[in-house]
Amino acid sequence: MTERYTSFSEFYPFYLTQHANRICRRTHFIGSSGALACLAALVATGNAWWIVAALVSGYGGAWIGHFVYEKNRPASFAQPLLSFRADWVMYWQMLTGKLSW
Repeated sequence: MTERYTSFSEFYPFYLTQHANRICRRTHFIGSSGALACLAALVATGNAWWIVAALVSGYGGAWIGHFVYEKNRPASFAQPLLSFRADWVMYWQMLTGKLSW
């Protein structure tokens, strides 16, 4: 990724091109769902180790999707804040059926 995006509306279409492989999107969805479950466990138990588990689940799913299936480098390496937001928008679009998974 050589271009630096300054707005989310510019970045998100690029982000979707980096997730063209359906299996990559699925690993993102599974990892993000696991991260949400870990955060729920954190709230339920108060055990701070669930934060580590949430990060491992979320990033693990994304990295597996990119390195194994999509064969590209995660956009979060270059633009972490826009990528974090885009991941949750993509998650919501998959959850609501606006984006296939």
